[in-house]
Amino acid sequence: MFEFGMGSFNRKGQTWLEQNRHNCHCHHRIDWAFTDKANFREILSMDVHGATAQAKLGKQVSLVATQIEDILASLLGQKRRQFEIKRPQLLLNAMGHAVLGGGKRFRPFLVVETARLFGLEGQGPLYAGAALELIHCYSLVHDDLPAMDNDDTRRGKPTVHIAYDEATAILAGDALLTMAFDVLSDKKTAASAATRMKLVQILAQTAGIGGMVGGQLLDLAAEGRFGKQMRRPRGEADIIRIQSMKTGALIMAACSLGAILGKASKIQMKAIEDFSRNLGLAFQIKDDLLDVEGDAQKLGKAAGKDADAGKATFVSLRGVEGARAMLQDVTKQSALALTSFGDKADTLNALLLFNQTRQS
Repeated sequence: MFEFGMGSFNRKGQTWLEQNRHNCHCHHRIDWAFTDKANFREILSMDVHGATAQAKLGKQVSLVATQIEDILASLLGQKRRQFEIKRPQLLLNAMGHAVLGGGKRFRPFLVVETARLFGLEGQGPLYAGAALELIHCYSLVHDDLPAMDNDDTRRGKPTVHIAYDEATAILAGDALLTMAFDVLSDKKTAASAATRMKLVQILAQTAGIGGMVGGQLLDLAAEGRFGKQMRRPRGEADIIRIQSMKTGALIMAACSLGAILGKASKIQMKAIEDFSRNLGLAFQIKDDLLDVEGDAQKLGKAAGKDADAGKATFVSLRGVEGARAMLQDVTKQSALALTSFGDKADTLNALLLFNQTRQS
């Protein structure tokens, strides 16, 4: 089985629902809470089981994950790049522990699928996706450290600082971060130097102080880590800002990288930005719900840590039912942003539906 949350996919690209649809009628239906239910179902181009679109999603996710895994394994081999001197094996091992053999490859999939909206397939989107995955994995390595979230497990195995040590984990994260920009600036990603520069700029800005890293600092502030040095964010506007930076920025980057590679117009870029902004918010709301309702074994990490840390989340602000309603609303807004792409966006729409039901 290819694990992608509740919608686990087998090698035929079938979701758990499709494999067991005769045994699960009312318990796994999607609870639509929109006024215009029929219109939204039409936007998503699927019934409540999502048979066609979900099967396509499963096949695409599985294919992209395999391709990304192969690229990442190749990048983390002993073969040196042009200006490298030596690759210490211990560091490669720790980097491989962080990157290989796990993860949904959600962000690379978004790069590839967004590029496909504009008729572009092949190694360019895959290498851009691999670069983004390196950034994502570096952030997880550092996020798991005792000074940050202090997690012992990630993706069902010991975190890097537990499997190795803190110093090695810090350096592994540093190396993954810098490797990402090496990959993104390579001609395999895009032939045009101007395009590569734009890709590098997007990823640097969304991963840095005004994006993911800044969001992580604000997230720590929400736990009261910095005392009088920094106001503790507590309101809903604060939480939306934090999550749009910490989680949403790299999701927006994924879609923007694919759109840039696909030579999207300004109008098309605006649609992609609207889609990805709401998708990032939907993804975080679902994560907040899973932190309360999820199973640690399925999540591959400890559940309930946000509540234990006293952190404000969409669930703590709105309650479980309020967060679910918010998830449905932003999912609808994300789907509406894709209407101009017609059936080319079916797989991305299926991803929106999947996010509502995933378990990890």
